[in-house]
Amino acid sequence: MSADLPDEQDGGDDFPDLDDLPADAQVGGEDFGLDDMDFEGFRSGFVTLVGRPNVGKSTLLNAICGEKVAITSDKPQTTRTQVRGVYTTPEAQIVFVDTPGIHRPRTALGERLNTTASSVLTDVDVACLVVDATAPIGPGDRFVAAKLGPDAVVVVNKCDIAKQSEIIDQLAKASGFEFAEYFPVSARTGKGVPELLEYLLGRMPEGPKYYPDEQVKDMPDPQWVAELVREQLLRVTKEEVPHSIATRVTEWEWPRIRVEILVERDSQKGIVIGKKGAVLKKVGTAVRHQLPQGAFLELQVRVEKDWQRRPDAIERLGY
Repeated sequence: MSADLPDEQDGGDDFPDLDDLPADAQVGGEDFGLDDMDFEGFRSGFVTLVGRPNVGKSTLLNAICGEKVAITSDKPQTTRTQVRGVYTTPEAQIVFVDTPGIHRPRTALGERLNTTASSVLTDVDVACLVVDATAPIGPGDRFVAAKLGPDAVVVVNKCDIAKQSEIIDQLAKASGFEFAEYFPVSARTGKGVPELLEYLLGRMPEGPKYYPDEQVKDMPDPQWVAELVREQLLRVTKEEVPHSIATRVTEWEWPRIRVEILVERDSQKGIVIGKKGAVLKKVGTAVRHQLPQGAFLELQVRVEKDWQRRPDAIERLGY
């Protein structure tokens, strides 16, 4: 089951030349203890995308994979679990791991998301720190950077909406992290992504093919549908409501799918349902357009009081 990405659009200025940046460190990939096996020259490995919220990690993952493998929105903490996307060529395979944005947690859910994001940093071949070209590098970026080794890579995203001078300034400031390499990209238009991919492929050690050629997403279909529902709700709700929404599939008997939407208060339930069910109808229509023809999607809303502050509820929801 797959979803279509919007058509890419051209835009933004040409990216600056990086020749004036400090010399890059010489680095190599991890070996994963597979040196004794013969992979006939095939290269593979794992790359994680980390950063603070709203820097475009999930949009970048979708651009790399060529289709939608992670939901996106303009709301912080859209990604709540590790999301894997697979990029395969005849000679190599990279498993990309998108992570929740690392932030200062205010709830048990926030603490769990930070743990999820941090847990993958030591188990990959390359860590990519994604920063926003249009926002100053601040304490949040430096906090994440401090968790990475010198062989990490900086990806300056959203260059399509940044001025040339902003991109140059951001690259110069990012060079203070003294990481291995720096790439200006636009996940929205795809510009700069091929150069990033070429570099990362060169960093992969010899290894096995972890996924079949045709697979680009490692997420069970029920979880993916629940995420699609949450994505649409994030687009139509405001203020504290998006953070209070969780979704899960409670019935999967194709073509019938029932998705339960959890909120934390009765007032939020009314907002999510909408006047005469208008919000649920809009969400359901948008999600069905991304499912195989004939799917029957039923949405139900239930109050789970203060679920994001309760570790037992967080565990039950799979976060």
